[in-house]
Formats: sequence, C-alpha cells, structure tokens
Amino acid sequence: MTVNRHIERFHGLPVFEFSAAPDGDAPAALPAADAVAWRIAVEYDSPTGFQETLGAFLDAVDTDRVRALVIGAWWADGYEPLTAALAAVTGAAGRLPGLRALFVGDVTYDECEISWLEMCDVTGALTAFPALHELVVRGGSGLVLRPVRHEALRALRLEAGGLPAEVVRAVGAGDFPALERLELWLGVDEYGGDHSVEDLAPFLTGVRFPALRHLGLENSEYQDEIAAAVAHAPVVARLDHLSLAMGVLTDEGAGALLEGQPLTHLTSLDLHHHYLTEPMQQRLTEALAGVKVDLSDVEDEEDEEDRYVAVAE
Repeated sequence: MTVNRHIERFHGLPVFEFSAAPDGDAPAALPAADAVAWRIAVEYDSPTGFQETLGAFLDAVDTDRVRALVIGAWWADGYEPLTAALAAVTGAAGRLPGLRALFVGDVTYDECEISWLEMCDVTGALTAFPALHELVVRGGSGLVLRPVRHEALRALRLEAGGLPAEVVRAVGAGDFPALERLELWLGVDEYGGDHSVEDLAPFLTGVRFPALRHLGLENSEYQDEIAAAVAHAPVVARLDHLSLAMGVLTDEGAGALLEGQPLTHLTSLDLHHHYLTEPMQQRLTEALAGVKVDLSDVEDEEDEEDRYVAVAE
C-alpha cells in the first residue's frame, strides 16, 4: 500500500482545495468558511509559494469560522523542510480561533514518498491551538515532538514509514486528558523507526490517557511483539476499537491475542494487511463473532525476510 491519493474528508468535512490566482489573489467562488476542511498546498513549479497562498486564504475567507485546515505540499521546486510553512500556520493562530482540526502533510507518493518528507518540530501545532480537537501529521524524517499538556485534543494520528523513538516517547509522556483516539504508524528501522515495544508501555497501562477508546499501534515490523504486549495490557478493557493493522502480523501474534484477555467487548478489531493463515483467520472470526474484525489485504509471503509493512518508503 502507498499513500496514493489526497484525503477527501477530514474532521467530518469535505476537503476543498484553496488555490490562489497567479497574482496571489483568491478565486472568486468559495464555500462557506465552516462548511469544508480547507486544503492549502503548492503545485509543482508554482510561482505562488505556500506563505503567499496561505496569506491569500486568510484574506479571502471568514477565518473566525474556519474549523479544519489541511496542509498539502509546501514546496514548489525541490523538497524543503516543513519549518517555514508550519510557522506560517501557527503564526496565524490568532486569526483562526475556531480551528479544531489540523492535518499536516497531505502528500501522495507521486509528490513525495512519505519517508522523504522533510519534517520539523511540530509541537507548535499543539501549543498554538489550545482548542484543537484533532491533529494528524504525516512524515517521520526530522520529525520532533516535545511532551506537552493539551486539554482539548481528542484525536492524534502520526503517520510515518519510520516513527522516531523520541517522538513515540514524547506522545507517551504527554498529558492529553481528553484524548479518545490515538493512532501511530510505527514503521521500520530502515526509515527511522528506532522505537521498541518498551516505548509503547505508556499507551498500554491505561493510566496516561483516561479518555482513550480507540488505539492503533500499526504499520510495524514487530507487530507480533506488539500483539503479545497488547494481549495483557490494562488499557484494552476500556477500548471500543483496537487496530494492529498494516504490519507484519503472523499467527504467532494473533495467537497471543486470543490467548490473552477477552476481546469480545470490542466493537472492532482492525488487522488488515497481515500474514495470517486461513485457519488462524477462522479462529479469530469464530472467537470474536460479535466483533467487526477486518482481515482484508492478506499477504502470503512465507519467507520472513520478505515480509513488509503497508507503508514504509
């Protein structure tokens, strides 16, 4: 699997691409400010840069009513770090008092592979927007996140071909009392995913995030080890949704799940992109008859060295 298309909906809203005219002005017809998630991006070889496009957007819409913002490609020619683009967004926080959702890096593989995206310290996305409910960040190279307290954040997703250990630890050390949904695309060591199962302990104890109901520890080359840890994790008892998808999950990990604590209380268990045999798939569906179990995207590579996560490069 690759990230091959831009998102079409975000935070329950359709995504609308804002395109500044060549002279930097805004287009004539625009939707209501609170009716869409606004996507700000730069086309390849465009004469209008990200800051200019963002400025035209801020001047064209009723920014008090903007609810969701999506940052696409922020460079016109040659990859460059996210630093200046994110600083422009956070610097405009005073003009975006109603912002509740921010997606950083809605970039497809034909624009830039996920592990080639040049990221930066994204902590400001949280500190600049204390009322933010949802944050999604795509890209792991150069990604930095510092532990913070955020009273309002309800959903956090970090998508990477390799999520740095320091970022995983920063999330675990953060204080998010309202967080209901956490998803981490952990990725592989080759692309910077130098974390370990031990780094995931804060997400499994059930202490750090009291409101958590959806946990995704995904896209990992050690998905079996994660499954074994999750099988006895206290947090599972209060989850509605659990995802161990997109990784190298085999019968060993699935067996550990079935032999651990009961999972029948879950509404859904997402295991798509896996290496489970047909007998194990049947065991899961029979044991979890009342749970929506996603076993799609079956991989059949028998050679362990040739198994792969869904999103890496």
